[in-house]
Amino acid sequence: MAVKILSRLGLGRMSHDKQDTLIKLAVLSIAAILSFSTRLFSVLRFESVIHEFDPYFNFRTTRFLADEGFYNFHNWFDDRAWYPLGRIIGGTIYPGLMVTSAVFYHIMRFFNITIAIRNVCVFLAPTFSSFTTIVTYLLTKELWSPGAGLVAASMIAIVPGYISRSVAGSYDNEGIAIFCMLLTYYMWIKAVKTGAIFWSTICALAYFYMVSSWGGYVFLINLIPMHVLALMATGRFTHRIYVAYSTVYVLGTVLSMQISFVGFQPIQSSEHMAAFGVFGLCQVYSFIDYLRSKLTAENFQTLFKTIMIIVGSVVGVVLGILSITGSFTPWTGRFYSLLDPSYAKNNIPIIASVSEHQPTTWSSFYFDLQALVFMFPVGLYYCFNKLTDQNIFIILYGVTSIYFAGVMVRLMLVLAPVMCVLAGIGISALLSSYMRNLDVGKKVDKKTKRTESNYPVKNEIAWGVVGMLTLGLVMYTFHCTWVTSEAYSSPSIVLAARQHDGSRIIFDDFREAYYWLRQNTHENAKVMSWWDYGYQITAMANRTILVDNNTWNNTHISRVGQAMSSTEEHAYEIMRELDVDYVLVIFGGLTGYASDDINKFLWMVRIGGSTDRGAHIKEHDYYTPAGEFRVDKEGSPILLNCLMYKMCYYKFGQVYTEQGKPTGYDRVRNVEIGNKDFELDVLEEAYTTEHWLVRIYKVKGRENRGN
Repeated sequence: MAVKILSRLGLGRMSHDKQDTLIKLAVLSIAAILSFSTRLFSVLRFESVIHEFDPYFNFRTTRFLADEGFYNFHNWFDDRAWYPLGRIIGGTIYPGLMVTSAVFYHIMRFFNITIAIRNVCVFLAPTFSSFTTIVTYLLTKELWSPGAGLVAASMIAIVPGYISRSVAGSYDNEGIAIFCMLLTYYMWIKAVKTGAIFWSTICALAYFYMVSSWGGYVFLINLIPMHVLALMATGRFTHRIYVAYSTVYVLGTVLSMQISFVGFQPIQSSEHMAAFGVFGLCQVYSFIDYLRSKLTAENFQTLFKTIMIIVGSVVGVVLGILSITGSFTPWTGRFYSLLDPSYAKNNIPIIASVSEHQPTTWSSFYFDLQALVFMFPVGLYYCFNKLTDQNIFIILYGVTSIYFAGVMVRLMLVLAPVMCVLAGIGISALLSSYMRNLDVGKKVDKKTKRTESNYPVKNEIAWGVVGMLTLGLVMYTFHCTWVTSEAYSSPSIVLAARQHDGSRIIFDDFREAYYWLRQNTHENAKVMSWWDYGYQITAMANRTILVDNNTWNNTHISRVGQAMSSTEEHAYEIMRELDVDYVLVIFGGLTGYASDDINKFLWMVRIGGSTDRGAHIKEHDYYTPAGEFRVDKEGSPILLNCLMYKMCYYKFGQVYTEQGKPTGYDRVRNVEIGNKDFELDVLEEAYTTEHWLVRIYKVKGRENRGN
């Protein structure tokens, strides 16, 4: 069919190889364009907006970088965040995302292409998703075949697990980090196969780009050493591997230390010690091989035992001294959470409170991966069946990533690419095997007929397998399109819902509230809210906030949690201590918005009670005697009189929300609230948005309290 199309286009006289290459380029181009276009739903359905929470900080810092230059950006002290502490931006972020956007922006300005920095940020992730499609093809081609590469590229172009972080407006580190990760892996495979310093150097540069973009680089710098270790254990360690890893580790480590936020972690932190240990092991292994070639077997054994005792003793003593003196920084809480899923819940509630850090459900695997879940083990089978240096790498990548994705929802993003790669290998191998058995009207010689007599339904089975695979791919396409449209194309800051008549209603309360803050409060006003909304308030309202999504200071966040969990009188003392002017809360009881502050409230209690100053806050005090969290008349008196409850339900007891229900009926909790008639003593209502999603209160001065 493809040959006929080429003939009609006047290209039929090309050689078969050229036609094949042209077809592959066409398919790959279509996959890249498809990858870009499927991520533009949010722009088509809404105006060009930034999504979620972290992207607003990224956009704000990128705008500063584009306007002020890198030097000022690197030395920027942000006094709008973490009042009264502030934040040094250059030393607390991975700048790769911002620098990439600024470079694109200035290049287009150089060519007199007028574009706002906001639009560069909105379209950056879809653009890099196209690059990811291409590098996925190249990686899978190196691992297996060009056909498998085309299948993998087509799959990653629309897989929901990757679209969730690369849709237009999703301006987060992962938008470019997945491309950087796959580029590093591709260069690593090239370095392993050739043993060339050139490819190893390019791999180190790609790794540096990854380090500058996302903290997930730790996964890379542990996976690559694990691959080298596996090659040693299976007797596959050669001079090629030695040159590749030594170059990548040395150059990559030196380059990564140039990122201020990383600093000396590559030679101090526990997360990087595996890479350092394997590097040392490579040197010892190679040195032993050299000695084996120069000595007799008897002398070699004697010298080998002596060297191992000396090296082992020296390494043990050095590691012991460094550990005792604190030269090695311990594993972070997030790293412990990957090894022990219950660690964060039991020890660090601020980490456990983040929805992205929760374990992944089986339904999420199917929702984000669909057919890849079933084709992943098929690809693993073919890789095990044909073990090579590069296939061992993809096996390790697949097995480790599926474990980490099961522990933490966020790491589904790391799993999606390898799912596509292995599924591409599996589908390509199956199609190659069974399509050879299809009867397409060709002449069959006697020898083939004798073979077919032992396989009487070969043609039917082949058609059945090919048909099922085709049907599966079609269903995968429909599933990905539906998930993208329904789940990942609507920005969280602009909500949409369907009414009973089928029409759509838009809730733009967030931007409405932030605009009110920007226009109606003084420039230096301090706003207290839960940390989830800090980035948005700073970027959109341009007001000073106490805590934000960086969550670097647990004590400061705990203080805010204590204020939200306490009575008005106690909360007022905390707010005056922190110079709070306004308090912002998110309330979904009127509209049915479930991600509001009442549903997050128990995390405020847990985090508020996790420090010494909040020791009086006990989670069980906010439950009923039966151990339930309720906001109706059966609710705990402490809950019904705390600041958060009063700010959310102030005057709500007088509102009818549903026909046939009493006033004060909460449409999220599906109950009538228990405390309706109360007045605020230390706060006054400043602004409530149209649908009551955002409520803003002004802190009264002491003179208004009669003091």
